[in-house]
Amino acid sequence: MKFMADSNSATTMTISNGDVKSETCNNGSSEKKPFRIFVGYDPREDLAYQVCHHSITKRSSIPVEITPIIQSDLRKKGLYWRERGQLESTEFSFSRFLTPHLSDYQGWAMFVDCDFLYLADIKELTDLIDDKYAIMCVQHDYTPKETTKMDGAVQTVYPRKNWSSMVLYNCGHPKNKTLSPEIVNTQTGAFLHRFQWLEDEEIGSIPFVWNFLEGHNRVVEKDPTTQPKAVHYTRGGPWFDAWKDCEFADLWLNEMEEYNKENKKEADNAK
Repeated sequence: MKFMADSNSATTMTISNGDVKSETCNNGSSEKKPFRIFVGYDPREDLAYQVCHHSITKRSSIPVEITPIIQSDLRKKGLYWRERGQLESTEFSFSRFLTPHLSDYQGWAMFVDCDFLYLADIKELTDLIDDKYAIMCVQHDYTPKETTKMDGAVQTVYPRKNWSSMVLYNCGHPKNKTLSPEIVNTQTGAFLHRFQWLEDEEIGSIPFVWNFLEGHNRVVEKDPTTQPKAVHYTRGGPWFDAWKDCEFADLWLNEMEEYNKENKKEADNAK
């Protein structure tokens, strides 16, 4: 698997879970510890992952460490063994909750689905972090109208839907030690996706523009607070034929073209 980063960005890149292979820090400095970002990876959406990765590193003014959560790697390491359920639309439906464990239960880290496109500096998001919370996320009130999504996957409806699609984890919070591999592999979807190991007051809120649901959230004219900072193509993005004309498709396609050009340039230089 190949990763690309904009040369002006500060980024640490990883090829598999927990194994840092190469790093580049802003202005050549490695003083600031990189902010850890775990991105859900599904082989069906490899391009979505690459574009999400590119959109983060391109705009980041702080060092970041991006790690794909790859189910096959986790299985090899003995961290993930649960069987895939019929309602799991991606390979990372449950493995996402290993984020605190993969961070050694230390510091803050983010999990995000691969179907995101970042339009703002991730530093703006980390500036919202408040240590009094165990996690922080966009607290959507979302009931999808579609019965299917992506490439025909079943669209499920449940309380706190999409809250777990982008989460800032306070990995050192005592409550998050609940998220051991054993719990992640055996607990119910309701327990995990509804954050039932936490009290409501331990869940901090982030503005919806950081998990702007394509097809649901709306930009209000002349109101900059409604402009998306991260678009979430939760119904399906333009990498699927059925969703090639979705809202904000042009932004994703432009990012993809830029990623492809940089990827080709690097490949040519390596020859």
